[in-house]
Amino acid sequence: MTDVIGTQSSQAPAPFELALVTGMSGAGRSTAARALEDMGWFVIDNLPPSLLRPAVDLARSGSDITRVAVVVDVRGGTFFRTLRQALQELPRDGVHVRTLFLEASDEALVRRFESSRRPHPLQGDQRITDGLQAERALLGDLRADADVVIDTSSINVHDLRRKVEAAFHEGDPRTLRATVTSFGFKYGIPVDADLVADVRFLPNPHWDEQLRPMNGLDDPVAGFVLGQRDAGSFLDGYASLIGLMRAGYLDEGKRYLTVAVGCTGGKHRSVAMAQALAERLRRIDIPTIVTHRDLGRE
Repeated sequence: MTDVIGTQSSQAPAPFELALVTGMSGAGRSTAARALEDMGWFVIDNLPPSLLRPAVDLARSGSDITRVAVVVDVRGGTFFRTLRQALQELPRDGVHVRTLFLEASDEALVRRFESSRRPHPLQGDQRITDGLQAERALLGDLRADADVVIDTSSINVHDLRRKVEAAFHEGDPRTLRATVTSFGFKYGIPVDADLVADVRFLPNPHWDEQLRPMNGLDDPVAGFVLGQRDAGSFLDGYASLIGLMRAGYLDEGKRYLTVAVGCTGGKHRSVAMAQALAERLRRIDIPTIVTHRDLGRE
């Protein structure tokens, strides 16, 4: 018996991952959960935080479940206040915890609630915006501590799935993955951006009558933007900077990076530069996807 016990104790437990999916009501938690489920995660919806530890222990006792995603939202009521304590305890027991926070603007969320004709869970007898304000206050600490924040205000379900897949891709935990998104400053800076690159220092193709109807995905516009004197140096330097930051991000447990590249309207310069920056990041072994938040908005 002694030999058997000694052998068992010397074996390291299988790595276990917990993904906490939370965020604003109407911001896409269900879509994110389905994406994780399709990636092989065992998904539990609306689990009270007080049951988080028993659920993890039960999953770890099985031999075939090593990744569990739990959707937690304000429907948990008073139980929700115990979530922070549970998240502090689990890593001490060898559970790798990552938090995905789904965000969206009040305007986008109000539009979604009105189109579905459903009340916000916290609005009571008040307006939807009152419920959103209460929810943001309740979720403030979780958002601040989240490993991944995705703003769904202006993206479709397919883009959301791609972002979730990039953030929770199974592979080497020492791999930093990135999303590069173009945007227009006149529509606001993406709230989920970790880094923001301003490319308005480049000449604007908007003032060329032939290029104006096109966008940064069209070869004539891309050629014009990338052919500018400082465009290449900027891209090389920015990619090099991200490469320099990679080890530090990974040491801090950050495996997913969102880089926002902005111009005035998000149609020409930012689109072309985002595409080119993504290609440079891939060359230095940072898997990267590209989205264009404001393309087609004009």
